[in-house]
Amino acid sequence: MPKVDVYDVNGQVVGEEELTEEIFGAPVNHALLHQAIRVYLANRRAGTASTRTRGEVRGGGRKPWRQKGTGRARHGSIRSPIWRGGGVVFGPKPRSHRLLMPKKARRQALRSALSAKLRDGELTVLDRLELPELKTKAVAQVLERLAGGRKPLLVIPEPDAGVRRAARNLPGVRTVVASCLNTYEVLDSSRVLLTRDAVRKVEEVLRPHASVRRDQAAGGD
Repeated sequence: MPKVDVYDVNGQVVGEEELTEEIFGAPVNHALLHQAIRVYLANRRAGTASTRTRGEVRGGGRKPWRQKGTGRARHGSIRSPIWRGGGVVFGPKPRSHRLLMPKKARRQALRSALSAKLRDGELTVLDRLELPELKTKAVAQVLERLAGGRKPLLVIPEPDAGVRRAARNLPGVRTVVASCLNTYEVLDSSRVLLTRDAVRKVEEVLRPHASVRRDQAAGGD
């Protein structure tokens, strides 16, 4: 089982944590990571881009000049796509960009992302996030000691409005609840910083066959 040092908020090693091999030591599947990122980015798109066709542009009801005798090319409308201010051919219209990915594949992609971060030395475990006061300056100091980099990802076990409020003004810093962790945010961060409780929460969610056992318990099997 992979082991990592556990740090306190002062950057001192205070212990060691054993991580689950199936989650933090999984093979890195690059194809699955690519698919997970593509699905995540596609599902963030609003799909509201819209252009007007020649039938939707205002004006152009009258023929600009007679068909023959002017020496100019024949035209039927000033809203033709070849005219300035005319309609757009094959332009974007509002649509859904949503893509689907099986739950098992999403979870395996997240295991691959966490394993890659641990393998590259970009994953740090924090004993607990205890500060005299939850201020932006205090959180910034902790992240500077333990995370560094421009885009650290702070993973907390449960929703905490105080932590989010203290970290939201720090440039590049993102805070996420362990149960909402996703592959894109893990790979897009310069370092992943998890509390000990967050590690247990991630292991609870991503442990293989955990969802099957929960479904069986709910069904009474």
